[in-house]
Amino acid sequence: MRATLKTKRLILRPWKIDDAEAFFYGWATDSEVPKYLTWNVHKNIEETRDLLNLWIKQYEKPERINFAIELKDTHELIGGIDVVGYIDGVPVIGYTLKRNKWNQGYMTEACKCVRDFLFSLGYNTIKIDAVVENICSNRVIQKCGGILLGNEEQEFPNKGKVFRINNYIFKK
Repeated sequence: MRATLKTKRLILRPWKIDDAEAFFYGWATDSEVPKYLTWNVHKNIEETRDLLNLWIKQYEKPERINFAIELKDTHELIGGIDVVGYIDGVPVIGYTLKRNKWNQGYMTEACKCVRDFLFSLGYNTIKIDAVVENICSNRVIQKCGGILLGNEEQEFPNKGKVFRINNYIFKK
């Protein structure tokens, strides 16, 4: 699904192949960004382009919801937020943000926007998880109204590690 959403400071828009350099140099090569995520740093820009090509092709599927996050005033690409999958028909949100934009409220703003967009599509429940040690991500989820259901261990095969994950939901 291709959609564009706007908040006070952000534009959430479909990805395009021209985003590869900003994505690669902005956060895909920063080892701190995917520290608690399922993916590892990208080895080269071709890896980023291949991922973007896959995402762009997936827009043909109505259930595929994926946004690039851009600053409204400068059009700087600063991250991404998407529905990473569905569990029993419930959308699961994931996100990433350029490190120099952390702790400025951008991801809270983007997450609230996508949460509300999914509610407008008829979903009454949305799932979102965060590694327990990822204090900032847990705070984003809590500020967006996330309800903590519990936590569990989850293996991240790309990392070769097991993390303790907080499981949250948003309810309409």
